[in-house]
Amino acid sequence: MGKKVKWSWTSALIGAASASAATAVFLAKPKDPTFQLISISLTSFKLNLPVLDAELLLTVHVTNPNVAPVHYSSTTMSILYDGSPLGSAEVAAGSQPPRSCQLLRLPARLDGVELAHRAGRFFADVARREMVLDAKLDVAGVARVLWWDHRFRVRMDSHVTVDPVFLDVIEQENRSELEVFLA
Repeated sequence: MGKKVKWSWTSALIGAASASAATAVFLAKPKDPTFQLISISLTSFKLNLPVLDAELLLTVHVTNPNVAPVHYSSTTMSILYDGSPLGSAEVAAGSQPPRSCQLLRLPARLDGVELAHRAGRFFADVARREMVLDAKLDVAGVARVLWWDHRFRVRMDSHVTVDPVFLDVIEQENRSELEVFLA
């Protein structure tokens, strides 16, 4: 007949601990955060002949899909039009809980001199009611996992099409890349 197998609590505990550790590693694997531009609001419009300066408020939806809370430093987002810097938005230092999303309101300033250099293209975009902007952002921070702090950097590139008349977001494509420093 068959051999009788002896039950071992030690083997059962080792197996359970191994399964728990494998599950924890799988769940704790860092995932890229997501960014989505929700709205653009004009807050100030100054006509300083022959150019104009505009201040905007960008509302960005940020999702942290990771199991660790993150704390990030302040940085500046570059806004590009036709491949050249058009303005910037300030991102204040802050934090975000694990597996959460939040809205960030970023004050942005557009440079009228740079826009004046591209006046022909800008007026053509206004007539078409479609303007393509690019945004680039590097955010550095720390994620705390158990007792250890892990430094990270997120690089975000956005390609956004907006209606320059009503400042509506028509279409966007966002890419983010998370880099975690283990040392």
